[in-house]
Amino acid sequence: MKLLTEDADLRCAHELGRVIITASQGWIRIEDRRVLVEHDPVSRSIGGCPNYGPTIKPCTLTLAVQQGYSSLVRIDGRRVCLDTVIGLTDGTPPGTVRYQVRNSGQQFVEQEQP
Repeated sequence: MKLLTEDADLRCAHELGRVIITASQGWIRIEDRRVLVEHDPVSRSIGGCPNYGPTIKPCTLTLAVQQGYSSLVRIDGRRVCLDTVIGLTDGTPPGTVRYQVRNSGQQFVEQEQP
């Protein structure tokens, strides 16, 4: 499982909706790109979701991560994000539309499964 960097590509289930990532720590980097840690993928804007209509709300915000934080690696006490991150969005129908990683943003650093 690869560690995520600020260049990671996370998308809603509608494929075109891209999560706008901001890294909250600057201590650890891979190829000069900051590694994402716990809560970095949460409450982030999603741009470009094509799922809209009169009674349909497009994905515009990420909600809590359901899986994908490292159980082994932490930075400043916060778990590192892995390329297995999955969470829900605020799109319709509520509680069903997920976001997940399409690309980790780097190809060098991995964590072995525990």
